[in-house]
Amino acid sequence: MTGFISHMQTALDEARRAAEAGEVPVGAVIVGPDGTVLAQTRNRMRELCDPTAHAEMLAIRAACAVLGSERLTGCDLYVTLEPCPACAGAISAARIARLYYGAADPKSGGVAQGPRIFDHPQAHHKPEVYPGIGDREASELLKAFFASRR
Repeated sequence: MTGFISHMQTALDEARRAAEAGEVPVGAVIVGPDGTVLAQTRNRMRELCDPTAHAEMLAIRAACAVLGSERLTGCDLYVTLEPCPACAGAISAARIARLYYGAADPKSGGVAQGPRIFDHPQAHHKPEVYPGIGDREASELLKAFFASRR
């Protein structure tokens, strides 16, 4: 059995790339059951002119394409910010096993904040959730990004 390896640093690297491109700095990584990185990406809403181009959505789409399936059973998702309700719904639909996220999102979060999608009786699947991984660095990236725009 192999030990746990966090992929949050890769997600944070993607978040920095998003900020450099003028996107809200959020990065995501999906890892398969065998530890293989299936997808890594960042927010690209402005670049793609697509309000659904959140890091999590893009990572889910890419990982599903790699596996040739709409299900990501046994996969882990690392994301630098608490997923919004739409992304939480996609995480549930994809049957992602474990969600690791950095900063909480009191304004737009959908996991521990707001509608708490996974706790809703109509959620198809509830992943194991591990909040606060890389929280300080993720929060600092977000604060610096928004401060530079004010």
